[in-house]
Amino acid sequence: MQNQIDVNELHGGMKSIRGEELETFAAMLRGRLMVEGDPDYDTARTIWNGMIDRKPSLIVQAAGPADIRAAVTFAEENGLRMAVRAGGHQIAGLAVEEGSMMLDLSAMRSVRVDAEAGIVRVEPGATLGDVDHETQAFGLAVPIGVNSTTGIAGLTLGGGFGWITRKYGMTIDNLLSADVVLASGDCVRASPRENPDLFWALRGGGGNFGVVSSFEFRAHPVGPEVLSGLIIHPFEDAAALLPKFQELCERAPNELTIWSVLRKAPPLPFLPEEWHGREVLIFAACYSGDMADGESAMRDLRALGTPIVDVIGPHPFTGWQAAFDPLLTPGARNYWKSRDFLSLSSGTIRSILNAVGDVPDPQCEVFIAHVGGAMARVASDATAYPQRAGHFIMNVHTRWNDPGKDAACIDWARRLFQDTAADAAPSVYVNFMPEDEPNRLCDAYGGNMQRLQEIKAHYDPGNLFRVNHNILPIASEQAAQ
Repeated sequence: MQNQIDVNELHGGMKSIRGEELETFAAMLRGRLMVEGDPDYDTARTIWNGMIDRKPSLIVQAAGPADIRAAVTFAEENGLRMAVRAGGHQIAGLAVEEGSMMLDLSAMRSVRVDAEAGIVRVEPGATLGDVDHETQAFGLAVPIGVNSTTGIAGLTLGGGFGWITRKYGMTIDNLLSADVVLASGDCVRASPRENPDLFWALRGGGGNFGVVSSFEFRAHPVGPEVLSGLIIHPFEDAAALLPKFQELCERAPNELTIWSVLRKAPPLPFLPEEWHGREVLIFAACYSGDMADGESAMRDLRALGTPIVDVIGPHPFTGWQAAFDPLLTPGARNYWKSRDFLSLSSGTIRSILNAVGDVPDPQCEVFIAHVGGAMARVASDATAYPQRAGHFIMNVHTRWNDPGKDAACIDWARRLFQDTAADAAPSVYVNFMPEDEPNRLCDAYGGNMQRLQEIKAHYDPGNLFRVNHNILPIASEQAAQ
C-alpha cells in the first residue's frame, strides 16, 4: 500500500489518508481495497459507457454487507466523497468519480429463489441476466428491464420497466423489502412495515438514501417461452405506421407489450442483406401469456403494412430478454436524452422521423416504449416514482465509437430532445437521464420531491450519498436558496 493517498473530501478539497490507515481499513474487508497501480484497478474503474474515463483514488470491492458497512463508515468518518457502483449501465457515469472513493458492489451477484413462496432475494451486483437465469429455472420472472447486462440495483432504485410491466407492474411494484446500509453505518430493513418511509423513497428515489445490500422481490409465472420477436418495416412507411402503432398500444391487453425502434438496420441474420445499414422501423413485441391468446392479440400488429420480415414466434424468455444485448455491449460512447409522452402527436412523430433520417452514426437509434396496464393502477404518490399514467417513453439512444464524433452525436440527441419539447409530458424516467440534466430532477419526481427531500434529511442529513442524481436534504435545499 502506498504511503499516502489523497481523496476528494465531501465538502471540497482533498484529504490525505496514510498508508497505515488504509492497511487497517483493508484488513476489515472480506473483499479488496485497490488504488491506482494495483492489479485489476483499471478493470474495476472501467464502466459500460466508454465516454467515462475516471480514476477514483480508492476502490472498495465489497464481498458482502459487512464490507459495505465498513466502506460507508470509512467514508463518513473521513468525510470522503463516495460513488457507488452496482452491476450495470448507468448512462450518466455516476458510478465512478475522479479522485473519490468507489464502492464497487459488482462481485455481490447472488440470486436465491424460493419457488414455493414466489420470492427472490437478489444482491446488488447482479445483472438482469443473473436474475432471469435463476428465476426461469422455476418458470418464474420478476418484472425487470430488457437487457440482460443491466444491473438490478440501479434499475430497481430508479423504477424499472420491461416486457412484463403492463401485466405485473414495475420492478418497484414487486419489491417486497430491501436491506440497507445507512450513512450512519446502521443496517436496517425497509419494507411496508419496517422503515416504511425509507421503503417508499427507495422505490424510484435512486441511491440517495443508503446502499442496498439485498433486494427481496415477488416473482410471477412466466415462460419458459413467450410469444415475442421483431417486425421490421421500411422507414418510408413509418409516418403511416406509427399512428397505428399508438392505437394498437392503447387497446392492447395487458399481456401484450409493443415497442418501436427507429434506426439504421444492423446486420441481423434474418434480414435480407440489401437492407443492412438502411433506415427501418422495428416493432418489438412480447406476449406474456398463453401462446394461442398471444397469436390472436398480435394479429392486428402483424397485419400492419408490408413488413420486410416478421420473426414473431415462441422464444425462451431468457433469450428474448437478451435479444438486444448486442446493441448495448460495453466500451462504446453513449449519450441519452429522454422524454415522456402521454400520446404521440403528429409533430412529435415528424420530429423523430426527421432526426432518424439524419443519424450521425449507424449505432444511434430512437426507442419508444409504451407502458401502462398494471403500473398505471398505482397511485402517483404510492412510490417515489410518480408517472403512473399509461404513456410512451422515448429514449434517444446515441451511440458511437469515434471520439471525434462526440460533438455531432451529442448535438443530434439534444436537437431531437428540443424538437419534441412541445408535446412532451412534464416528467422523465430518472434512469435515462444523462449527467448534464440536474435541472430535470424535479421533473423526475414531480409532487413527490419535497417528501423525498425530507426523507433524505432524516436518513442522510450530511448528503454522504451525493454522487448520483442527487436529492438534497430539505435543510440543504433551503440553505442553497
